[in-house]
Amino acid sequence: MLGEDHSLLNEFPEHGDAIHQLSQNDMSFASDVKEYNSLDREIRALEVRGSPINDAAMNKLKHSRATLKDSLYQRIIVK
Repeated sequence: MLGEDHSLLNEFPEHGDAIHQLSQNDMSFASDVKEYNSLDREIRALEVRGSPINDAAMNKLKHSRATLKDSLYQRIIVK
C-alpha cells in the first residue's frame, strides 16, 4: 500500500524494548535507526505525492531501506 508506515517500531512492535535499549546504548545502531526511519519518511512522502522520481531512483531508496532493515533486525534478535 502506498504511503504505508514502515518505521522500525511499526515493523517490529514486539521488539520495541530491544530497539529502545539498543538505540540508547549503541550509537551505531541509533544512527542506523535514524537513517532507516528517514528513508522510510522520504519514501512515504514520495509515494503520497505520486512518486515524482523515476522508478530506478525509487527502487534504490527502497533497496537501501530493506538492506538497513535486515541489518537492524539481525542486531535486534542477537541482543
